[in-house]
Amino acid sequence: MKKRVTYGIYFAALTAFLLTGFRIFDANAAGAKDDDAYQQLELFARVLERVRRDYVDGEKLSYKDLVQGAMKGMLNTLDPHSEYMELTKYEELKQDTEGTYGGVGLQVGARENTLVVIAPMEDTPAFEAGIMAGDKIVQIDGKPTDKLTQGDAIKLLRGEAGSKVVLSVSRPSFPEPREFTLARADIRVFSVKDSNNRREFPLGSEKIGYLRITQFGEKTADELENALKSLESKGMTSLILDLRGNPGGLLDQAIAVCDMFLEKGQRIVSTEARSPTNEIDKHASGAGSSRKFPIAVLVNGGSASASEIVAGCLQDLKRAVVIGEQSFGKGSVQSILPLNDGSALRLTTAKYYTPSHKVIHEKGITPDIIVPMTDDEETAIYMRRLPGGLTNLDDALRVFEPERRSIVRDLVVQGRDAQLERGMDLLKGIHLFTKREQSRTDKKRADAQ
Repeated sequence: MKKRVTYGIYFAALTAFLLTGFRIFDANAAGAKDDDAYQQLELFARVLERVRRDYVDGEKLSYKDLVQGAMKGMLNTLDPHSEYMELTKYEELKQDTEGTYGGVGLQVGARENTLVVIAPMEDTPAFEAGIMAGDKIVQIDGKPTDKLTQGDAIKLLRGEAGSKVVLSVSRPSFPEPREFTLARADIRVFSVKDSNNRREFPLGSEKIGYLRITQFGEKTADELENALKSLESKGMTSLILDLRGNPGGLLDQAIAVCDMFLEKGQRIVSTEARSPTNEIDKHASGAGSSRKFPIAVLVNGGSASASEIVAGCLQDLKRAVVIGEQSFGKGSVQSILPLNDGSALRLTTAKYYTPSHKVIHEKGITPDIIVPMTDDEETAIYMRRLPGGLTNLDDALRVFEPERRSIVRDLVVQGRDAQLERGMDLLKGIHLFTKREQSRTDKKRADAQ
């Protein structure tokens, strides 16, 4: 409430400047501070009025246009994730939280004036076209992206299902940027899948379960709980939780996922902010106390935000071994602050911390066991998940230059996944060690009798 009142004072002052020219403070007064709010508001009002009066096409401008432009600029200078959202943009955001929108299925982030793909979402046009985490989008429909905000880029990527968008993509293995023409679609995906990219959840001979979370949506926790129960009913003794290429999503779902594997009272995640109202400190409810099986979590450069919270939590609490490559490092909290005209602010208000108070933002999660993979090896893993599998492989390979097609094709056919294999080996080793220790304990008990 205090903030709302403060904002009201500021805007009342601004209105007074515009309508009456009344000067609250003399800008030239001795000892005036550079960071004085009223003085800066007076300067802003003078610039606003000068632009409105003297700009060559000023008759086409309204005060609303100028103020909204100023707010966009102000938020854009803060960080890549904060932005001013006009009414239409805010409506789009609300649609996203409901789970459906027209687009190509890309999670993107702005880094050093470059639009970078965090990860393509499963079962979407971008994923099926072969766009990968780490790709740089240099143009969207011929428009350079170096000066676009993250929000503006997302707006260009989205549109009515069936409409097309052309992306110019840069990748280290490309001699020059390559164009991808994508047909937008209604983005609806299941977030928990098995090793065959389905939702059947088979259990191998080693009784090691495998679950992949593609993103954290509204139903992720429910989907995961059902999948776990299915695997447990088949006798699962350990689990691989694959978070590679997972761009994140809803915080409450990440917390619920962690809660499935933790003892009551264990800290899951905390945030720190300037305002106490934006801080959280979440602890486990004890729902996962009965689950004692070993867990290996797989991460890579496409694992971001909520997936980093899960990996960091389970790693810190020694509940899982994290395997793979350094995660993306997106650990800030964006709060949505509605305004009275129907628009809203997306403002970075806090940063996430793991249970041991390690910062995630711009650092990421460092795996316990680092298993690097080449660009071609990661491409092969993504391509094995494409609809149609090997049947459509040759068509999918056409996006690559001829000399690279055979390399990727061989990797796809071989079906190797070094990070997954390392996770399997680890869990097998833990199982053998546990079994051996149990045998020794049983023998000691028998000898004592």
